[in-house]
Amino acid sequence: MNIKEIYEKFDAIGSLTFATINEGYPETRIAHFFAHDDEGLYFRTMYPKPFYKQLKESKKVSVCGLYGSTEVGHGEDGLPSFEPGYTIRVTGDIREVSLEEIKDKSLNRELFDLGVKDVEKYPAMRIFVLYRGKGEVFDYDFECEHRDHKLLRTNFTFNGFPEKVFSLEVKDGCIGCGRCLEGCSFKAIEKIHGKYVIDRRRCDVCGDCIEVCPVGAIGEK
Repeated sequence: MNIKEIYEKFDAIGSLTFATINEGYPETRIAHFFAHDDEGLYFRTMYPKPFYKQLKESKKVSVCGLYGSTEVGHGEDGLPSFEPGYTIRVTGDIREVSLEEIKDKSLNRELFDLGVKDVEKYPAMRIFVLYRGKGEVFDYDFECEHRDHKLLRTNFTFNGFPEKVFSLEVKDGCIGCGRCLEGCSFKAIEKIHGKYVIDRRRCDVCGDCIEVCPVGAIGEK
């Protein structure tokens, strides 16, 4: 995914949760990305706020949001059910951007012009850019209403952020019993050339395959 596609996923949600660290503890608040370009994703806050201070001290932020219904339903069996949707998250490095920089960008981009107008209306407003980061789109359809599998993960990085994706794998100790394949409700496991393989794009890391493996051959990749 490129930055434009990442921004559009976030923009479709609107209000997002921004997390920072304050004295060793995470703190969250609601904000939004108002623009993007090749340099990253842009957001703003006001300098008297604790949010601003935490951004300046850590120079890092983590953001997430959910597109879809926030209601938790329940099936006939009493278990929770969710309408199809997606979550998206990004974590990365940020820097403050001067009003002059934003004015230059606004000459060709209306989104930045709106940012300039907001700062001019509220002089305490400050702008940041998340200039490099990593994240994931977690597209879920747990009842398989629109496809034959529950989950599709899309991981991304931009502007040189180190890529490290957590996933599970079937290791060399596998005896080929097939219990992991049978036990995976996410259809994330298949047999390829006689070996069982976990597709991390479909894997929820729910642990069912680990629980049923009789020889402990499934673990972190």
